Amino acid sequence: MKPLTLDLLAAPKAVPEVRRAVREHLGVPCPEVQLCVSELLTNVIVHLGEDTPVTVRLAHDDGRTRLEVTDPDPYSWLILRRAAPDDETGRGLLLLDAVALRWGVDQGPGGKTVWCELKEDASDGTGGSAPHT
Repeated sequence: MKPLTLDLLAAPKAVPEVRRAVREHLGVPCPEVQLCVSELLTNVIVHLGEDTPVTVRLAHDDGRTRLEVTDPDPYSWLILRRAAPDDETGRGLLLLDAVALRWGVDQGPGGKTVWCELKEDASDGTGGSAPHT
């Protein structure tokens, strides 16, 4: 399957559009992949601001789905934290950590790429739950 690459401005209205594009590209229900792309885009919106240029890449190969979101800020750090029960935010990376096989951040002089890999689930052909390794 050919990878999907989307260049866009991170904005709340873009989140459902990218979720839909991911679903259409994979051709099957993919709630966990859609959850991860939503959380990564939302992190950009919240921490870097609306209309930040991003590139979303999705590749599916060898039983794994790899999702990448690249933004222009190499200096903003992602911190996995535990949100208090009454916090309205702060769970995005916990969700990513829970559903992805692995995830990380690649930093370079022109920005950073936050990526995650999800294992193919035999029942629906999408990224699926697996222990974090």
